[in-house]
Amino acid sequence: MQFDIRRFDIYRKVPKDLTHATTTGAAISLICITFISTLLLIELYYFITPDVVSELFVDAPDFGTSNRIPVHVDITVSEIPCQYLGIDIQDDLGRHEVGFHDNTLKTPDNNDKGCRINATFTVTRVPGNFHVSTHSAASQPTIGDMKHVIHDLRFGDSIKGFRQIPNRKAFRPLRGFNNTNHPIHVSHDYLMKIVPTIYENLSGVRRYPFQYTFVYREFNPHQGVIGAIWFRYDIMPITVKYTERRQKFYTFITSICAVVGGSFTVASILDSIVFTASELFKKFEIGKMT
Repeated sequence: MQFDIRRFDIYRKVPKDLTHATTTGAAISLICITFISTLLLIELYYFITPDVVSELFVDAPDFGTSNRIPVHVDITVSEIPCQYLGIDIQDDLGRHEVGFHDNTLKTPDNNDKGCRINATFTVTRVPGNFHVSTHSAASQPTIGDMKHVIHDLRFGDSIKGFRQIPNRKAFRPLRGFNNTNHPIHVSHDYLMKIVPTIYENLSGVRRYPFQYTFVYREFNPHQGVIGAIWFRYDIMPITVKYTERRQKFYTFITSICAVVGGSFTVASILDSIVFTASELFKKFEIGKMT
């Protein structure tokens, strides 16, 4: 007796001459195909696009080889010329640097009445401050108007090119901050809380940007003293880590099978209901005629 493997076929085929096509079935089939195609494209998009998973750590589990934080500041003081302005840096470890000039570019602004300062420097991971002032100038301006616009202020690595990073505003909340509507003889004070952040992409490459929040206040300096623009910072002991993760391939295949199988099953049930209802209606019409 010859063994016939076809006996294991659970997908038995019905001859075409025992079936017939209907307009309703064709419409449901087209709708089903369109629906499946849309869901498959959505599933493909979510498979290609990585998810970002966040974690919290006490202190930094891995923060590179340096304990220094890069700072980039781009600010325009509209009413004081460049010759009077400089950046001073202080911290709780005793650093006190007046008139920092490395990696600093000063550009005259407002018809030489103002100055745009673009500077990059590093600070230690301890509380401290940096400020724009006239402390390093050989002479003082007659009017100490520290009205300003902060074009950019960021800590750590740039987030440029980070496609999936959440809450991007938290990394540069002072970007574009306009502070030109305050009295002339005041000091401007920004109190900042800085949160260390690690961002790891799918390739395992890590970047170390910093998120921060700020509170602004103004105060009157001592009589005869020209105000300054203070940026006081404190490093939080919590580190946030963002990790890109892509959906597993077997999960993607499972989702596709569920979409295709479920859609065809629902469409088949719907077609059967419509066809049965149509046949019953036809019989009912014939019964009324006889």
